[in-house]
Amino acid sequence: MCIVGANTFAYDCEVDGIYYNLNENNKTATVTYNKLTFHQDHTVSNSYSGDIVIPEYIRYSKQIYSVTAIVDAFYGSTITSITIPNSVTSIGSHAFYKCYDLTSIDIPNSVTSIGKYAFAYCPGLTSVTIPNSVTSIEDGAFQYCSGLTSVTIPSSVTSIGSGAFMDCTNLTQVTLNNNIIVSKTYTQSSCISSIFGSQVKEYIIGDEVKSIGDYAFYWCKDLTKMIIPNSVTTIGLSAFRDCTGLTTVTIPNSVTNIGDYAFCNCI
Repeated sequence: MCIVGANTFAYDCEVDGIYYNLNENNKTATVTYNKLTFHQDHTVSNSYSGDIVIPEYIRYSKQIYSVTAIVDAFYGSTITSITIPNSVTSIGSHAFYKCYDLTSIDIPNSVTSIGKYAFAYCPGLTSVTIPNSVTSIEDGAFQYCSGLTSVTIPSSVTSIGSGAFMDCTNLTQVTLNNNIIVSKTYTQSSCISSIFGSQVKEYIIGDEVKSIGDYAFYWCKDLTKMIIPNSVTTIGLSAFRDCTGLTTVTIPNSVTNIGDYAFCNCI
């Protein structure tokens, strides 16, 4: 695989209108693109369009390859829907970046990672179901997906990158089911608002969460109500600091420790 020029990509093969790079060692295939053209108005032309169905296997040169990954294949394309097979385990960096016409996507249970800016600038996406197989969502993965109104992070996710859902201006409800995401020791620069933005009005914390970490919800300024489940025993340092819109908090009897400044400036 090599870059031939500023706008042209050397793919390994094309099967039924889809381009692939092949790994001869383990007989796997990665979906890629043919050619990208970058215009002066910062738009990109991509050969893919319409409804795309990715197969689970391809046959090329008398060999069978399992399709296991998607990289920046659909960057700037005019695809409207995509069918991803259960053989795919990775949705890579910029896979669907600036797919303005993409309105829905079904991520299969085989996928374990969603790469940087994979779905960034996909304003037509109104809902995304993240399966319980996903363990990592990288930086900016769903940034500027303005059509999203709610999202559920499953318990399988152990890491979410900076700005993963930032600038999703209509995202108002987030469900967090993973103890690691909520309870890790955050800093002011890596708190939950730096992942989802400050406009989220409601966070639903799942019963698997045992503690709320330092600065976890710092500067979630539009957050209005928080119900803390009975599983939580600790609320960390500055956990809800500067949540200026917060008007109602339910703290269960299970909580035995509330850190300094936990609700500082909750006016």
